[in-house]
Amino acid sequence: MRSTRVRLLGAWCAGLLLAGVSAVVGCRVADADGVTPVPQLLAFLPWLIVPTGAGILVTMLARWWTGLLWGVVVLGLLAWFVEPYGTGDEPGGPALARLRVLTSNVEFGWATDALIPVVRREKPDLVFVQECEYTCQAAVRKQLGDAYPYRQAVPGDSSVGSVVVSRYPLTAAEGVPGEMGMPGAVADVDGVAVRLQLAHPKPPLPGQVTVWQRELGRLRDFAAAHRDGPLILAGDFNASQDHAVFRRILDTGLRDAARLAGEDREPSWPSSTTPAFGAQIDHVLVSKQFAASDARFLRLDGTDHRALLVTLTLHQA
Repeated sequence: MRSTRVRLLGAWCAGLLLAGVSAVVGCRVADADGVTPVPQLLAFLPWLIVPTGAGILVTMLARWWTGLLWGVVVLGLLAWFVEPYGTGDEPGGPALARLRVLTSNVEFGWATDALIPVVRREKPDLVFVQECEYTCQAAVRKQLGDAYPYRQAVPGDSSVGSVVVSRYPLTAAEGVPGEMGMPGAVADVDGVAVRLQLAHPKPPLPGQVTVWQRELGRLRDFAAAHRDGPLILAGDFNASQDHAVFRRILDTGLRDAARLAGEDREPSWPSSTTPAFGAQIDHVLVSKQFAASDARFLRLDGTDHRALLVTLTLHQA
């Protein structure tokens, strides 16, 4: 009798584990982000293998064979969705220019003092900085202005301010509207006009999922409208490849530079637990004219995001 009760308890616990994971995986299968807490959990989809494995182990101990089959199916789906999303095709035309791009969320400007020496050391050609408030923008202008004389910014306090700085000449362009600044520009890269757009939609916090979806939808519409020419769309997307709203951006034909460089599952947030645990929500997305040969995630003191540095080659269409 006691053995039966223990097995029933084990089956009940395994069922709870598998039901929770199945709700998240079900949204992934349905190509939807669902409602809180599903969007938040989707960011950590690969890590759901851990509770799924625990559930499978408990079903075996409880001799609940139906539950074991359930767990194996869920585990198989997770393994399938861990694979990179989107195309990895390389452009075929001749190379025109090689450039390095860095994106960093400096968290309310707190990591500005850490970002500046990294920029000086790594010497990227384009730098996208999110949450660069007034003090951050002033420091960037003062300390990096000689090396990066061109900039396009949205001024703002706290998380609103953002800036793009460049070694290449920039022409102002209309940005994407959002509650946080997302400036746009056109860079003259060795005679080729490259459209630049900083991304920083609201995060999918409880009560803000609709805003998050709407702003990522605007980024998707922007990408679709500019996909034929050279385009770099970079920043903190607050979304991973396991979010349907982010995949819609990739479906316009843009490619993730980290995925092209073989780092599609390297986490960028939260920096306190990376690289052991986290989600890749900071991205550099590029149009079909670009190839990516290297991607590195850099830790900066003062921010919960790792910066992303990629090496791109611009090809003739």
